Amino acid sequence: MLTKTREWKSLKKHQTRIAKVRLQDLFSNDKERWKKFLVRNDGMGILLDYSKNLVTTDTMKLLFALAKSAKVRQYALNMFSGRKINWTEQRAVLHIALRSQSWRQIIVDGKDVMPEIKGVLARMEKFSSDVRTGKWVGHTGMKIADVVNIGIGGSDLGPRMVCEALKHCADGPQVHFVSNVDGADIFETLKRLKPETTLFIVASKTFTTQETMANAHTAKKWLVSALGDKATPKHFVALSTNKAKVQEFGISAENMFEFWDFVGGRYSVWSAVGLSVACCAGFDRFREMLEGGYMMDRHFIDTPLEKNMPVILALLGIWYNNFFSVQTHAVLPYCQYLHRLPAYLQQLDMESNGKTINIDGKRVNYQTGPIIWGEPGTNGQHSFYQLIHQGTKMIPADFIGIINPPEKVGGHHEMLMSNFFAQTQALAFGLSRDKVIESMAKEGFGSDDIAMLALHRTFEGNKPTNSILFSELTPRTLGSLIALYEHKVFVQGVIWRINSFDQWGVELGKKLAGRILKDISAGKPGNDHDISTAGLLEYYLKKKLH
Repeated sequence: MLTKTREWKSLKKHQTRIAKVRLQDLFSNDKERWKKFLVRNDGMGILLDYSKNLVTTDTMKLLFALAKSAKVRQYALNMFSGRKINWTEQRAVLHIALRSQSWRQIIVDGKDVMPEIKGVLARMEKFSSDVRTGKWVGHTGMKIADVVNIGIGGSDLGPRMVCEALKHCADGPQVHFVSNVDGADIFETLKRLKPETTLFIVASKTFTTQETMANAHTAKKWLVSALGDKATPKHFVALSTNKAKVQEFGISAENMFEFWDFVGGRYSVWSAVGLSVACCAGFDRFREMLEGGYMMDRHFIDTPLEKNMPVILALLGIWYNNFFSVQTHAVLPYCQYLHRLPAYLQQLDMESNGKTINIDGKRVNYQTGPIIWGEPGTNGQHSFYQLIHQGTKMIPADFIGIINPPEKVGGHHEMLMSNFFAQTQALAFGLSRDKVIESMAKEGFGSDDIAMLALHRTFEGNKPTNSILFSELTPRTLGSLIALYEHKVFVQGVIWRINSFDQWGVELGKKLAGRILKDISAGKPGNDHDISTAGLLEYYLKKKLH
């Protein structure tokens, strides 16, 4: 039992002392604190400052001891070597193989998986190049101007986030994303496009995903109504493993790009699921992203825990989640190009570690995955930062900034980054009542107003943050950033003794939706629903316009 271990008990005891400590005092008492809680990797162009956390060197020693006792390094080696660490599905976990820059073999079920991975990458390179140069044309001979990625979950969130992040260097077809089964999503997308110049990428491993296939069939109907049945092969490609279903849809097997059971959806942007990225930004940039992910992989596997960025972020998350009873974590990119990163990390983290059953098949008696949320700065400052600053909840946050932005627009970036630095400073050190009173007096407020307003203007501070700075936003640094969070989530799952790589929790809703869809088609609820669901269905069916 995790909570019975010596390391856990030591942290529990230590927290009672740290809970009374203030960041202001930690910095005042240690002029070298910033250097002690800082990790730099110039090769990746990344700096992590975690000095504004409620930790001391003793805290970190205890957290590193917890990671060592959980055998984090051994589990990482197991993952990298192709062991089946996804034990509920008996699968290896090898998104790391997709971005490997080594020719080292990775054996799964007696077979080296690397040749197939390299083969798919080669096919992606040729296809994306053909689309971008006009060698691949539509049914009428016109060059592809728009690419529509149809997928959901990781098959949407990953490539959508990356395409947005690399928009500044995208020089290929315009890429659009359709994910929601709500007809408005596909309707609003298609009405802006021309069938003759549109290519659809349908991303579904099984080619049976309800939302994806509903949208794919609607897109096919739209295309066929304009260009005829024979147009499908020139306007649809598939990212799948189900050749029979793909061919049944009308897509040639030659235009099916495979990915594998050892790659979960939320880790699949490194695979053929990244085809839309290669089309819009170019395969060379996609390859650079893979290289950046590989660089973070080497950092994670080769660097001692004490200087290991993913490990440090993971342990800080466990520190707040399990010893301060904090339930949320904010991700705040001060970069508009990264505006989809919080949504991407929501799935990565919450689908991975939203679990209650441990490796022994028993219910855990501690908190696992936190609620991940956020928005880009400075938008969030005019939205929810009030709660972080003066609310009753502790909300740890990652601030992500870019030193040299892709664009140069007046003094915008300097203004943006001044807010980046100011917010972490304000959250850590706040503003005391005495300083508020002094300031208000200088501003000419009377004693009655000061007495009434001083506490409202006081900031307690002591709010923990991490500052993550990248030299530039390039495909390579983006790859490193994604891999950083992947490994953070992995480490936390190992320590919590849960399986971060299955997602049984999404299955029940899918099955129930299938049954209810039959009821809706039949025009009446079945007899196997609770009275609330049955009542809602009856109301819906009565009000529904036929």
